[in-house]
Amino acid sequence: MKYLLARLLRDIGKCRYLLAFSILSAVISAVCVLLAPLVIGQAIDNMAAAHMVNFANVTRALILLALIYLSSNFFLWLLSFLSNRIAYYTVNRLRKALFDKLVVLPLGFYDQNPHGDTASRFINDVDIVSDGLLQGGMALLQGIATIVGAVLFMLYLNPGMTLVVVLSAPASFFAAHFITTKSQQLFREQAKHLGQLNGYAEEMIEGHKIVKAFSYESRALEQFEQINRRLYETGVKAQFISSLSNPSTRIVNNIAYAVIGVIGAVSAIYGHITVGDISSFLIYATIFAKPFNDMTNVLTQIQAATASAQRIFHILDLAPETPEQENAVELKKCSGYVRFQNVSFSYEPQQSLIEHFDLDIPPGSRVALVGQTGAGKTTIVNLLMRFYDVDKGAILIDGVDIRTLTRENLRGQFGMVLQETWLFNGSIRDNIAYAKPDASLEEIIQAAKDADADGFIRKLEKGYDTLITADGDSLSQGQKQLLTIARVMLANPPMLILDEATSNIDTYTEVRIQHAFARLTAGRTSFVIAHRLSTIKNADLILVMSKGHIVESGRHEQLLEKKGDYATLYYSQFAEDIA
Repeated sequence: MKYLLARLLRDIGKCRYLLAFSILSAVISAVCVLLAPLVIGQAIDNMAAAHMVNFANVTRALILLALIYLSSNFFLWLLSFLSNRIAYYTVNRLRKALFDKLVVLPLGFYDQNPHGDTASRFINDVDIVSDGLLQGGMALLQGIATIVGAVLFMLYLNPGMTLVVVLSAPASFFAAHFITTKSQQLFREQAKHLGQLNGYAEEMIEGHKIVKAFSYESRALEQFEQINRRLYETGVKAQFISSLSNPSTRIVNNIAYAVIGVIGAVSAIYGHITVGDISSFLIYATIFAKPFNDMTNVLTQIQAATASAQRIFHILDLAPETPEQENAVELKKCSGYVRFQNVSFSYEPQQSLIEHFDLDIPPGSRVALVGQTGAGKTTIVNLLMRFYDVDKGAILIDGVDIRTLTRENLRGQFGMVLQETWLFNGSIRDNIAYAKPDASLEEIIQAAKDADADGFIRKLEKGYDTLITADGDSLSQGQKQLLTIARVMLANPPMLILDEATSNIDTYTEVRIQHAFARLTAGRTSFVIAHRLSTIKNADLILVMSKGHIVESGRHEQLLEKKGDYATLYYSQFAEDIA
């Protein structure tokens, strides 16, 4: 917890000017608050008894009190305003740092972490840190100034009674510290369960059609209630234990308050202190205790903030993608010659996948990868794009190890069309131009025509300016896929990766897209992952993969003649089509 707070304070320290003015405002506000009891005590001493009131002095005291309280409230408002600025600047930087880190994290992070939990850290946890900084920051700044000032004024009035008040502070601190230690773990669990709840809710919302199709509503609700119940139980425990801090410190303070009252009364009887000074001292004792109570009041927000900060810093501390070499180069012109040289790779060290993989692909070849699920087809694509780095061996493009290229340059050599479409909130025109933002409307329209998407786009209300959502619910799955194909056609890369690119398109449209792909892939090296083997009959090379190894290779007719794994796969699909 100390490390987290220190790290947050370093971030806050970047607002040094705002922080300086905040401290100044806190000090002035505290001084004004501390002057008031002294003036009140003097006013009381000027009202010794009936018919013995110095109205002139009392009037001056009341005017002075009004000015003091006006000044105190003004600087308190200024402290609140500046604290808000500091808190929002800090969380703004946190969000930016978090987003910057999410951009450079390797693909493995997204494969291993629920997207909803990641979004929860980015949104909910940062908001919780903001609340904690706002509440805790104000209480801390004003509290320190008030405590120091109160002690000085009490020493001026009566050192003996000051000792009683000061000795009560450690008792309050240890009571609060004991409770804080107990509740901190619960707040960490609460943040964890909140992330799980967000992740599960996102899964169910994104897959609502599948949920309804399988009548999974009741089971989904049951699982949601289980996670929600764990969040509720953890939250209640955390809030209950942390709420004990304030009553515990108040008990200690009230005992000290009673002791001071007795000592003050006895001192007044013997003439060691005036009634006005006793009144002032009791007010100072209350002012001295108030910051401790205020800080225990915001203890819940501070604890929740540190728990959320821990989740945020966990991501910020993750290692990014393997850094590019200092002397990384760029391919100025790519012919598309690809070579896998003794490549070995596994996602988990204890579970091997690809071992000693060798493959030469001449420029302009159309290579099809087939095989059962888990055979390693998508892994080959991930390695080509450097979403993952090989464990051993090397992948060469035009004789250059891809690890010596900049990632931007490497990935710019490929155009990818995946089975899962990705669109964003914006116009259809912007979605197609994602890979080439400076493309003209004529280029975008031509790419859409090549992808056979121009027809349905023009039928929409606003054509290419039609706004769509990230889910693209207003479009069919096939139409969304056509847009992603048009996006790649507009980019016009030297090499292509097609991962089940036409699996969600009807047979008639698929035939037209295959013709478009034939035009697009002409003279370009392309990698096609396909389950429908009828779509890859014209491939220059078909690789049949099993457990990370190539078990068969050749053209369509050659592989059928071998009557091996490919023939078995092909005729099983043909038999299903006939049936």
